[in-house]
Amino acid sequence: MFRLGAPIAALSLSLLALAGQAHAASEDRDVAKLTSFGGMCASCDLAGRKLMNAKFAGANFAKAVLIGADLRGAMFYGSNFFSADLSRADLRGAEMRGANFNNANFTDARMSGVESSGANFQLAVLVRVDLSSAELHGVQMNGANLQKARFSNGELIAANLSGVNARDADFSNADINHANFQGGRFEGANFRNADMTGSNLRGGAFAGADFRNADLSLVVLSGADLSGAKGLDQDQLDEACGDSATRLPSGLSVRPCSGVRGGHQFMLWREMPKTPPAPPAPPAAPKPPKPPKW
Repeated sequence: MFRLGAPIAALSLSLLALAGQAHAASEDRDVAKLTSFGGMCASCDLAGRKLMNAKFAGANFAKAVLIGADLRGAMFYGSNFFSADLSRADLRGAEMRGANFNNANFTDARMSGVESSGANFQLAVLVRVDLSSAELHGVQMNGANLQKARFSNGELIAANLSGVNARDADFSNADINHANFQGGRFEGANFRNADMTGSNLRGGAFAGADFRNADLSLVVLSGADLSGAKGLDQDQLDEACGDSATRLPSGLSVRPCSGVRGGHQFMLWREMPKTPPAPPAPPAAPKPPKPPKW
């Protein structure tokens, strides 16, 4: 696929170079009209370029440099941006469907309103990134650096945040249903008014994290350290489960997850609807007519 798309990428990049020359006098680096990129452009330098609404479909931009690029409304479909540098880039309103940003650098990028489904951000650097109001469904962020990132009012449904460093991150008012926070560092994070229903916080560190009015229904807290957490109350914890290794603020307790074979089955068990009533019996077959009398 990449071999077939290489001429397209080469043509796009040639036009991009001509556009830069044509506007050199005014220092206009706008290439927004070149909206389609495919093929291979590994290690390309597109720093500072204006690529609004650009479409990256099946493209390979591994290790590309897009520092400060204007990618508002861009579409990333099944493309590879492994180890790319998108620090300080503007990606507001972008779409990311099945794209690979493993180990990419997004430091200080603006990504509010991003719509992502199944994108891979494993080991990526998203320090101080603004992802407010973003829709990050099924996103993979294992081991990513999310320090001081903002996810407020966003959706991280079924997101994988295991092993992340999310110190001082903002998840306030976010919808984080059935997400995986296992083993992550969330010291000082803000979870005020967040809906964390069905999420796994097993083994996470939450010292100084703010859980005021957060919904912890069906949340697994086994091995989690919430001893220094703020805003927790017993009503919240009564909807969750933990184990003997769960650390809570003084005076609070949590029911054990044991008895239903672990946290995941605890969630399933709590979510199982009651058995519906049996359907009514079908009506009896009509009686055959009586034979006529002769």
